[in-house]
Formats: sequence, C-alpha cells, structure tokens
Amino acid sequence: MFAYLSDVLFKKPQGRPESLVGLGLSLSFLCVFVYAWSVSLAGEILWVLFIIVGTALFGIAESLPENRRHAAGVLRFMSHVVSVSLLVIIIVTPELVFN
Repeated sequence: MFAYLSDVLFKKPQGRPESLVGLGLSLSFLCVFVYAWSVSLAGEILWVLFIIVGTALFGIAESLPENRRHAAGVLRFMSHVVSVSLLVIIIVTPELVFN
C-alpha cells in the first residue's frame, strides 16, 4: 500500500499540459468567486476557496522541474488534504457549506 502511494505521490511531475489544466481550473474558480464577491454572494460560496487552493496546489506541483520530485509529492499530498477536508466539512457540518 505504501509503495503504491509513494509511487503515485512522488512520481516525476507531468509537465506543462497537466499544470495548465490545474492552474486554469484554479483561475476559473477564482473568477467565479470574484464575481460572487462583487455581487455580495461570496459568503454563500466559501467552499469554492477549497477548490481554488486544491487545484492551484496541483497545478504548481505539476509545473515543477523533474528534479523536484519530493516537493511535487508534498504539494500533491496537500492538494488531496484540502479536497478531503472539504468533503469532511460537507459531511460533518453541511450548514457551513450550504446556507
């Protein structure tokens, strides 16, 4: 189990196509949040901040050079932690996410 997890997390970064997807998604969700903030609805979609941070960490991890394999693994792990924490918050206290 740990060998498989180590292989998945600490593989070499995939490069530009993967990083552009992650950073593009992060930018798209950031635009959604800025729009909601501009029309005074930002308090209702705070969960989008988790998605912004998670996809940005993934995009940064994939944009690192190949010799920064461990740093990319830590960033991938943190991306998963952010995503799982959003799921836990939705399960434990859904009223914080859905007003």
